[in-house]
Amino acid sequence: MDEHPHVDERFADPALGLTSTQAKVLAQLDGPLPMRALATLLVCDASNVTGIVDRLEARALVRPEPDPSDRRVKNVVATDEGRDVIRRVRGEMQATSGALDTLDATESATRYELLARLRPGMEKNA
Repeated sequence: MDEHPHVDERFADPALGLTSTQAKVLAQLDGPLPMRALATLLVCDASNVTGIVDRLEARALVRPEPDPSDRRVKNVVATDEGRDVIRRVRGEMQATSGALDTLDATESATRYELLARLRPGMEKNA
């Protein structure tokens, strides 16, 4: 299992062109995963996953595949490029976590206060 199985909005990378939700999808794709399972993991409606996957597919980060046991089920599979992108995001997560660990108690309290003030806007844009 990966060290960082969950990716959140703190680690979405505009330079990579990923939203936090797209990064979360990529992070879940250790192997083929049905769209409905992705919806469950993301706690959203399956119709939302279709748009997310379509955008990732347009960037060649994932590809849909019919499930071998039930061709009505569409699995989502990360491409080599998609796996590379999520490795880079995870690397940035580790670097960011390491940097945040150097903050003293006062700096950490300030960071949490600022994040609490930013959260409503981040949730609205998610």
